[in-house]
Order: sequence, then structure tokens, then C-alpha cells
Amino acid sequence: MTDEEAIVQLYRDENKAMVNKNLNKLNEILADDMHLTHMTGYVQPKFEWIDQIQNDEMQYLSSKEDAIKAIQINGNQASLIGQNRVQAKIWGGGANTWSLQMQVFYKKQAGKWLITDQVASTY
Repeated sequence: MTDEEAIVQLYRDENKAMVNKNLNKLNEILADDMHLTHMTGYVQPKFEWIDQIQNDEMQYLSSKEDAIKAIQINGNQASLIGQNRVQAKIWGGGANTWSLQMQVFYKKQAGKWLITDQVASTY
């Protein structure tokens, strides 16, 4: 598998793990110091986000990929922009569907790519 293929696969694995509430997979593919910047501007640490998925404060109901864009690889650093239509219940709200664009940043350590940061917006 090429680095580009591995990066795209991690993006897809994360979306699938969010919907399936696969916390082990999320822990495996997200760096311990990963942060997720929500559309609100709130910067959430990895373990808080995973805890909220576990406790159904954030329920991801479905995720359908529209596009993968702007993959850049520079040595052991990489980024990707992905666009998915995500249906979710967030922090007690009703189910909504967002056209969610994620800018995802990666690092390769010990031969393995990990997601280090993510920034959410809409498209």
C-alpha cells in the first residue's frame, strides 16, 4: 500500500469507526495528542471526543463519502481534505445531516501513519 493509499484508508477507517462506535479502532488510528476542531471552533482533545462517542453525547448515525481532495505528503507529514455527508446527533440535539469537510493531518512514526489533527467545516 502506498502512503497516499494508507492516508485515504485511515480517513475512511475513522469515518466507519465513528459510525460503528469502534472505540478501539479510533484509539489505534488517532495520535494520543490528536485534536479535533469542531465547526463551532471548539478544540477537543482525542480522549474527550472518544468519551463523548462512547457515552452517546456524539452519535454518528451515517457517513457517506462525497470526495477526497488535496492529498499532500511531505516526508513523514501529510494532509487530506475529505468531504462526507454525516448524519449525527451532537450534544443532545436531534439528528441532522451535515455536508462535513474535514482537513485531516497525519504523521508517520515507526512506519505507521496516525491522524494528528482535524479541522471540521461545511461545504
